[in-house]
Amino acid sequence: MKRRPLLALLAAASVSCATAARAEDGYDLWLRYRPVEGAAAVGGVTVLGESPTLQAARAELERGLAGLRGGAAPSTRAALLAGTASQARIAGLKLPLQAAGPEGYVIRSMQVDGRPTTVIAANSDVGVLYGAFHFLRLVQTRQPLDRIEVASAPAVKLRLLNHWDNLDRSVERGYAGQSIWDWWKLPDYRDPRYVDYARANASLGINGTVLNNVNAKADSLTEPYLEKAAAVAEVLRPYGIKVYLSARFSAPKEIGGLATADPLDPAVRAWWKAKADEIYRAIPDFGGFLVKANSEGQPGPQDYGRTHADGANMLAEAVGPHGGVVMWRAFVYSHEQPEDRIKQAWSEFVPLDGKFAKNVIVQVKNGPLDFQPREPFHPLFGAMPKTPLMAEFQVTKEYLGFATHLVFQGPLWEEALQADTWRAGKGTTVAKVVDGEATGQTLTGMAGVANIGADRNWSGSHFDQANWYAFGRLAWDPNLTSKAIAEAWARMTFSNDPAFVKPVTEMMLSSRETMVNYMTPLGLHHIMGNSHHYGPGPWVAGGERADWTSVYYHRASPDGIGFDRMASGSNAVAQYAPEAGKALAADERYLLWFHRVPWDRKTASGRTVWDELVVRYSRGVDEVKAMRRSWAAMAPYVDPERHAQVAAYLAIQENEAQWWRDACIAYFQTFSKRPLPAGYAPPPHPLEWYEALSFPYAPGG
Repeated sequence: MKRRPLLALLAAASVSCATAARAEDGYDLWLRYRPVEGAAAVGGVTVLGESPTLQAARAELERGLAGLRGGAAPSTRAALLAGTASQARIAGLKLPLQAAGPEGYVIRSMQVDGRPTTVIAANSDVGVLYGAFHFLRLVQTRQPLDRIEVASAPAVKLRLLNHWDNLDRSVERGYAGQSIWDWWKLPDYRDPRYVDYARANASLGINGTVLNNVNAKADSLTEPYLEKAAAVAEVLRPYGIKVYLSARFSAPKEIGGLATADPLDPAVRAWWKAKADEIYRAIPDFGGFLVKANSEGQPGPQDYGRTHADGANMLAEAVGPHGGVVMWRAFVYSHEQPEDRIKQAWSEFVPLDGKFAKNVIVQVKNGPLDFQPREPFHPLFGAMPKTPLMAEFQVTKEYLGFATHLVFQGPLWEEALQADTWRAGKGTTVAKVVDGEATGQTLTGMAGVANIGADRNWSGSHFDQANWYAFGRLAWDPNLTSKAIAEAWARMTFSNDPAFVKPVTEMMLSSRETMVNYMTPLGLHHIMGNSHHYGPGPWVAGGERADWTSVYYHRASPDGIGFDRMASGSNAVAQYAPEAGKALAADERYLLWFHRVPWDRKTASGRTVWDELVVRYSRGVDEVKAMRRSWAAMAPYVDPERHAQVAAYLAIQENEAQWWRDACIAYFQTFSKRPLPAGYAPPPHPLEWYEALSFPYAPGG
């Protein structure tokens, strides 16, 4: 018998421990593999090949089917066969694998050697692994298993999590405990949890992870930390996940002893080339660098009078010979405060279209400000057809109630991906820009700022797992619907019972709009508490920068409210294609984003802006109350531990939604000078009471 590699043994140990001890505390995520009807009809598993990735596929199928069968023996009348086209048995089936590409797969019910067989076939080992997870998802969600005909391939090439994790294990904008990367114990101790992290990501097709914060420390590029990153890479590699690092632009000065980090300086270029060579010796399949430069005080090429393209191309030159990429973030705003902060990325990057190296991809947030509850799509999408662009979403809920508010972000991301840029005519959606269909780009990607931490349930709350899940599914296929994603997640994570799935899916799909109502209705934005972004803070003013304040964005006064971004104001609307700009400006969801309006302006409902704000803030609170009632009714379908935690968090959410409603109404009423609509209760405290609240130790700072 062949000896199993140490990694496989560790994985098996992790599997057995998880099954025995982890019960229903949320650790198993959507890979719970609890018994489902029909699973016993699946035959025994045969996976052709012995690579570490194929071993992982075999272990997952065996583990998953054992749990899903509930102890029953596999069918002796049927079989499950998995392998790559390089295997003669698979090649002989003549399956349509051409369109699957290097990571896709085909799953098909067919007769093999006269026996009903489910075949999972791919062109690569990792394709088999992805196909194995897809098949298990079909079983978990009780899909018909006798007539399977699936062909799937990822729409984008780079499907990455960005960990904003620091070397001391704190996590910037992290609400699920410490970082899972235990840098102090690495490389000698590799937490078995890393295997389960890899399994969860591979189940979604996520193929890369940036280990450290975009606000990077140069220490991450030193030899000791490269050894630690290499140890993590070794664990993740069998699951098709490449490791990337955030690079601090000033590293040549800070750890290299150079007098400058000027990207056009030959010594600086040589330093980065040598550093890249060193990294690839330690991590042969290293993915490349993520860079935040000349934003929020971070160093960058503009410090030397150079452009973003100059900086990105220097790094691209260093990693290019090894097949690496550079992901250069477009989230920029300088020390010089512009007339409208949301315009700066477009102004700095559009003139550079076509000037980036072929292995550079510009990483663009879904909206032009900063992961707000609702903002229009970023105008860069479609405006740089000669440059690869990747979308960046924030899975962690910095502005969406942290981990204690139930907010499923699928609808937010679907809204952004399906927005029409009009850059190449009607129907040029953001999704078509991101997957390259609209521009012909082959270097494509999506990045999600991770919400993962050391908490047992990974994400701080059980429902926040759905956002990790949704990001991965959308990164594979940006045209999936939020409804399909939410329903599958609810089935795998909790119950297949229709009496559970339907109300919980509906609750998830409405939760984002609920949160917009009680936080930022009618296009209000960035009115959260200062710095920590916890709770309402529409009164925040003063400080180092005007554009770090709430009053900069809502501009409330006795005359009205809202930021004029039309031709009469900052004219940010002109950064969109004319048809897209016209549609956004006419959309009442963005009313106060694009327009400054008087308090008595009539809205679509017939109410004044003031009355509409009060109604929507109040509606948001009522909708959270309805969520609490819906969840209470789900007790028969959910284990007590998880049900109780979700219920407790929904109680927090109701209290904080009420706080948002009351504080914002109290503040904005000082300008509107109008009474509340009939039947709506006034805030229970004066404005000064809300303004005096302080949260110096809010998490995620």
